[in-house]
Amino acid sequence: MTQDLFRQDAYLRQTSAHLDALTPQGIVLDRTVFYPLGGGQAGDTGWLVLADGTRLAIADTRKLKDDEGRVTAGICHVPAPDQDALLARLAPGMPLTAEVDWERRHRLMRFHTTTHLLCHLVPQLVNGCSITPDYARLDFNMTDALDKEQLSAGIARLVAAALPVVVGEISDAELDANPALVKSMSVSPPRGSGVVRTIRIGDATLVDLQPCGGTHVANTAEIGAIVVTKLEKKSATTRRVVLGFAA
Repeated sequence: MTQDLFRQDAYLRQTSAHLDALTPQGIVLDRTVFYPLGGGQAGDTGWLVLADGTRLAIADTRKLKDDEGRVTAGICHVPAPDQDALLARLAPGMPLTAEVDWERRHRLMRFHTTTHLLCHLVPQLVNGCSITPDYARLDFNMTDALDKEQLSAGIARLVAAALPVVVGEISDAELDANPALVKSMSVSPPRGSGVVRTIRIGDATLVDLQPCGGTHVANTAEIGAIVVTKLEKKSATTRRVVLGFAA
């Protein structure tokens, strides 16, 4: 099991840790600030810093799977290519520092939070999602046309409102009683612990509330200038909205 510190604080840039295991899937630590690929959000990159200051580059982060392909509670840090010499120095139990590529992570946080604003502006179920450091997209299950300028203006308005973004949780039973909170048709909220992590945007006026395990900024003002760069009709019942940073 890897303690996922990013769930409680997405602003943690590094943490001390110990190496739990070296696997074909990657390096497993006892704790980490690295977010693994999931929920449409790309996995983090960064570095594992050894005691002598040597930096081992991490090219991706994934959830550890068992021999039968089932996701476990471990998190794998995937080394960048051509680091065999550094990998040979690693051993279970050794201390190190996990340091995330903060500039890239922060871009992901800004985009992910914006997709929640988009869910408010387009109140339709989502049947596809991708969040990268350079763009994000949401696929909405709908047939009506959308207006790029109106959506961009709506995002700008919610960003300027400086709304708080708060991490919370609800019980499995509460979620079962409020199925409309789940806005994604393609990603199911993680269950099994008895509670489900949520993201709430808004204070007196609720803008968005839904289960989500990703990383987000703490206030919509931190998103900055993000606009709708493209609208696509992907199928008869799917409309794609692509987000990008304003030029």
